[in-house]
Amino acid sequence: MSPQIEAGRRIGGKPGPSSDLAVRRAAHRRWLVLVIALIVTAALLASGIWSRVRAGKTLRTETSQVATTAVSVVSPKRTAPAQEIILPGNVEPFINSPIYSRTNGYLKEWSADIGAHVKKGQLLAVIETPEVDQQLEQSLSNLNTAKANLALAEITKNRYEGLLKTNAVSQQDVDNAVGSYNANKAIVEASQANVKQLQALQSFERIYAPFDGVVTARNTDIGDLINSGSSGGVKSDLFHIAQPGTLRVYVTSQRNIHKGSRPA
Repeated sequence: MSPQIEAGRRIGGKPGPSSDLAVRRAAHRRWLVLVIALIVTAALLASGIWSRVRAGKTLRTETSQVATTAVSVVSPKRTAPAQEIILPGNVEPFINSPIYSRTNGYLKEWSADIGAHVKKGQLLAVIETPEVDQQLEQSLSNLNTAKANLALAEITKNRYEGLLKTNAVSQQDVDNAVGSYNANKAIVEASQANVKQLQALQSFERIYAPFDGVVTARNTDIGDLINSGSSGGVKSDLFHIAQPGTLRVYVTSQRNIHKGSRPA
């Protein structure tokens, strides 16, 4: 106990001013300790609450990440085949046709090469046919001569038929005139048929594509001798055209392999 308190107690048995100051200091110290304790407690509570909030947020983040399904996105693209498959069959165009010449001559020009896409009716080549042209001119001359003889025979026939009415000519002369007219008429018809045949051969000078397709072969060039095959020579195709739009598949049958192939 401090000397001031002892002195106060000794004076009349009552505490002095120094004892009141000591009491106030002690009360202030207790409040200070209490405030510090409250601050520490509040700090601990706040720290605990914040740690729990942060832990909950972290837990929710991890839970959402775990709950999300992981997928792999692949963009499709063409790759080389890993294994080659060999099928027992042949794939050919639906139409695969050689183009021949129908007349003899020399190739003047061609307008479609290998790999060219052609349309039906497109001009492929032009052939010079001097022999056919000369034969056609000769046939036209013979036709004109036959028509002239027919006209003369018709005049003679009409004249003799008129004279027969007056008995100026015999029936034999009339029959001869009619027979001559009929013979000249047959000659005119034969000459006309020959002219049409040569005109058809002349039209074969121009070779056209028979269908839409692709030229797969060209076996001729300008100046080549063209043989239609009618003269007994070797007949070769000038062009080869295939139609690749529709394919024809030939599959070999294993049970009837000796019978060859059949179209699929």
